[in-house]
Amino acid sequence: MKYKKLKPYKTLAPFIHFYWELKGMGQKKQWERVFPDGCAGVLMNLGAPCLTDNGAVLLEFGKTYVVGAMTTFKDSFIDSDTHLMGACLKPATFSNFYSFSAQNELTNDTVAFEKSNSFNIDNVRNNPFHYFDRFFSDRIKSKNNPLQSVINTIHSTNGQISIHELAKRNCITVRQLERNFKKLIGLSPKEYANIIRFQNALRLIKNPAQNQSLLDIAFECGYYDHSHLTNEIKRNTGLVPSQL
Repeated sequence: MKYKKLKPYKTLAPFIHFYWELKGMGQKKQWERVFPDGCAGVLMNLGAPCLTDNGAVLLEFGKTYVVGAMTTFKDSFIDSDTHLMGACLKPATFSNFYSFSAQNELTNDTVAFEKSNSFNIDNVRNNPFHYFDRFFSDRIKSKNNPLQSVINTIHSTNGQISIHELAKRNCITVRQLERNFKKLIGLSPKEYANIIRFQNALRLIKNPAQNQSLLDIAFECGYYDHSHLTNEIKRNTGLVPSQL
């Protein structure tokens, strides 16, 4: 399997994490697992039909799909003829490009786009990443992200902040915060903060240079003990820490 990422044009950097491409490259059939990161995405299938969402959704050739934020891991079936390309959007930026229903309607789901919102397959084939830059630059409706300061606070604390403290720091009520997160990200603020905390723990576990025990990592990331950490890792990845 071949997987590569590319950064977007600098004016799109506040809204798009990266563009990506995945090819099966003649490998044996296998399930490929992704973990929740709080982001939505848009992708096109340029290869053979591909199963995703743990086998519940079939990605058809030539179609464009929106992928909602996830609360747990998701498996896709990668074959030798698999060829997918797409964009990983930053949290709460989907509405900067698309007029669509609230993001909580897409949570843990993959939905085919109508033609007016889809990528052009010929342009994707000819010069994909240049085309993505042009496509998203032409579609951008607003350069404002109403949740950016809140998201920054969550990331600066590695997800270790209560929702009441989060609301207080950003001069917003808890109720407004909940409503805005559900609409723009598809997750509650607590779910998003938990994902950021999990991602921080995952980085520490996968970094052998740290030489930290699970208990040390658990305390550093705000978990009660290593059992609490192990349960959170298993819920988000389907694996125990030793399998990562």
